[in-house]
Amino acid sequence: MAAHRELERAVRAWAEVFMRRSVHAFLVAMRASGLSQSQVHTLMRLHYRGACPITEIGEELGVTAAAASQIVDRLAGMGLIERAADPVDRRVRQVRLTTRGRGIVARGVEARIAWVRDLARRVPADELDSVVAALKRLTRAAAELEPATSAGVSPRRVR
Repeated sequence: MAAHRELERAVRAWAEVFMRRSVHAFLVAMRASGLSQSQVHTLMRLHYRGACPITEIGEELGVTAAAASQIVDRLAGMGLIERAADPVDRRVRQVRLTTRGRGIVARGVEARIAWVRDLARRVPADELDSVVAALKRLTRAAAELEPATSAGVSPRRVR
């Protein structure tokens, strides 16, 4: 039991550092793009889960369809997303990232994870295999805690 508590403390400490570093770098990159939090959330949703109807954007943001439509209009006006007919039901309009939108997201994601490269270089070579194995095991355990279709996304496989 004491070993589990020690693991909990270690994971909590790691998560705090990871989140602080990752979120800070991401927010700095996104602020530089001049986007609102709702706009960033919309772009990230489209990046990670693909095209969707405007109503889904509204549901996820907790806003009305009209408010979601305004967010989409602004992002489309900036050339970051585009509307397209749903391949299954042509009456439904889907929104998806444009090349420019993918570029903005890529810069934010890169900023968020850049520090991980520096961190990896600080792990001694003789500890790399054990650190990688432990992180993969923790990732699998965390994925097992998620519902199979959490927000429509299946947990990613970890080898």
